[in-house]
Amino acid sequence: MLVSLFVACYNDLLFPQTGRAVVKVLERLGHTVEFRSAQTCCGQMHYNTGYIRESEPLLRRFVETFRDAEVVCAPSSSCVAMIRDHYPKLAREMNDPGLVADVDQLVPRVFEFSEFLVKKLGVEDVGAYYPHRVTYHPACHSLRGLKLGDIPYRLLQKVRSLQLIELPEKEECCGFGGTFSIKNADTSQAMLADKVRTILDTEAELCIATDNSCLMHIFGSLHRGRTGVKTAHIAEVLASTEGEPFV
Repeated sequence: MLVSLFVACYNDLLFPQTGRAVVKVLERLGHTVEFRSAQTCCGQMHYNTGYIRESEPLLRRFVETFRDAEVVCAPSSSCVAMIRDHYPKLAREMNDPGLVADVDQLVPRVFEFSEFLVKKLGVEDVGAYYPHRVTYHPACHSLRGLKLGDIPYRLLQKVRSLQLIELPEKEECCGFGGTFSIKNADTSQAMLADKVRTILDTEAELCIATDNSCLMHIFGSLHRGRTGVKTAHIAEVLASTEGEPFV
């Protein structure tokens, strides 16, 4: 299968290792991955902050870039939730029947990375090896938007030598929420403190999620507290093999 990687703008700029990990896993499974350089941002940040008009050109660019893609895979549950939940509504509000038709045809071919592996490819064991104690934080968009459920857990449980520790109060938000963490800093920090406490309670070496935006927020607190706990996107763990760790 030819898979078009939508890496997400913040991954491209801040977490390029995540995109490389996705490519490594998919190529290991025998698929070809392409990167369309015209891609930019999905528009989630603009849309969620109320800048609807500014998000419209980004929707059009996404559609133009991936219109003929066989399948689009993104290592970001929040971006996929934006595309799946808001693109159809936004296209209709733009009163462009052609765009509406393009969006309706494209959206079913867009998948979050872990969802793509399990639901589209039917794969749970990707041949990964990671001999460490880890915990998994279900990012809000993966949990409530995409409803990934146990998909990430099924993938992690197949990683050889990995010890997966259940995260207490796992359904609680980490407090990031994009600009929420800036506009409501005190509330955000209180939520973050609760999340970090539960992570430390697991005594895990690594906290995993499907969104680097959440992990960036969480890691800031873990790092400032000199806890020694690291964070990584799930793709980076799944890319790790015996003798060739990715994280």
